[in-house]
Amino acid sequence: MSQEHETLPGVERFADGVHGAVIRPGDDAYDDARAVWNGMIDKHPAAIVRCAGVRDVIETVAFARKADVPLAVRGGGHNVAGTAVCDDGVVCDLSEMTAVRVDPAERTAWVQAGATWADLDRETQAFGLATPGGVVSDTGVAGLTLGGGIGHLRCRYGLTCDNLRAADLVTADGEFVTASEDTHPDLFWALRGGGGNFGVVTAFEFDCHPVGPEVATALVFYSGSEAKSCLRAYREYVETAPDTVSTLTSTGVMYDEDLFGDDVVGDFKFAVMGCYAGPPEEGEAALAPLQQFADPLVDVSAVRPYTEFQQILDADYPDGMRYYWKSLYLDALSDPAIDRIEYWGEKAPSPLSTVDVWELGGAITDTGIENSAFAGRHAPFLLGVEANWEDPAMDDANVQWVRDCLDDMRQFSDGSVYLNFPGFLEDNDETMAKTFGTAYDRLVAVKDAYDPTNLFALNQNVKPSGDGEHAG
Repeated sequence: MSQEHETLPGVERFADGVHGAVIRPGDDAYDDARAVWNGMIDKHPAAIVRCAGVRDVIETVAFARKADVPLAVRGGGHNVAGTAVCDDGVVCDLSEMTAVRVDPAERTAWVQAGATWADLDRETQAFGLATPGGVVSDTGVAGLTLGGGIGHLRCRYGLTCDNLRAADLVTADGEFVTASEDTHPDLFWALRGGGGNFGVVTAFEFDCHPVGPEVATALVFYSGSEAKSCLRAYREYVETAPDTVSTLTSTGVMYDEDLFGDDVVGDFKFAVMGCYAGPPEEGEAALAPLQQFADPLVDVSAVRPYTEFQQILDADYPDGMRYYWKSLYLDALSDPAIDRIEYWGEKAPSPLSTVDVWELGGAITDTGIENSAFAGRHAPFLLGVEANWEDPAMDDANVQWVRDCLDDMRQFSDGSVYLNFPGFLEDNDETMAKTFGTAYDRLVAVKDAYDPTNLFALNQNVKPSGDGEHAG
């Protein structure tokens, strides 16, 4: 943080021409403005530009490029790796750009890139519509979409990026373009799963689907002693479950004094969660087997508002807690894999950490790599390893637990990963090449066309072929 109290050349003139706020070290708002969701991230940018509109984004990109400093792009600020902020560079902060416009007749939604899923859900649900999002409503629309987007509607309506119709963005040279199947189709392909490599997306247009306002949901907790048998029962369930059902499981202590009694709050547990994208009365029957894996410790399954279910996990992931998440696509949920999932769930150093299994398939498989850069469609399951903790003294233990778990679980995977659970972007080049396979060269070609100097490097990075290097 060598420039923490230095001034970037030309920043005063730049700030005068920006409609939004330019926040610098020493300003009262600086520490709040540089803070992101993951409390492990403590970076000191030279300037944070809270953009008021597209013109501010264009000016910010141009300023960072001319100053030859790192450029971070902040949407919701929810990325585990903390890529929404940087040391000594410029943050293009879109958090004030949160407008949402829904066209109920066309079943589309236009949303600015600073919005969260709570913002989008609130507007779409006014018309009984939804776009597939994530499972935490505080998550930013932008980052989730660009990395794929795995949420409660995925098996019925696909990934978030599968529902993207168009995206407005500012490229590295300051050009404003709209990417869709008809305009800049190569860029549109790359944006759907290729991350933030190609520009600053300022707005998205999505397809929406009839959902809610009430949906049948399941959330059931079992004793950890039943984890293996529950995971085997879960495997059998998803083999025949309809695509209207999307589910995931978690293994860990899941410490929650409001949910569990003193006798079990600190015990090892297994949880299963599901949502039915269809009539609630059908959904209750379809989800009922999830409530019957064993004798539940707690069962909060219910027909509830879709927006409520979208927020049901929010309290488990508060701003400022410490997070380190990584992932692997699993070839199968085999008995040996189940044994190791139980082992690593029980071995977690934090009672807030979990080893999760996400059901894939369904509508996710309807789109091929030729139509979308997202590269995880081949796998039946995603393994997510979430370290969540509060004490900084436990940083090393929690990070090492995740890494050890992933090293072990690679025996059940081809080594490809979900970009939105990126750790701290370790082994980026190897991970990206392995995840995207033969499609990686196509991503590089798009990078060469739109960002040949790698101005947008703070992400799961696709490096341009010319080895063009920017300060970022």
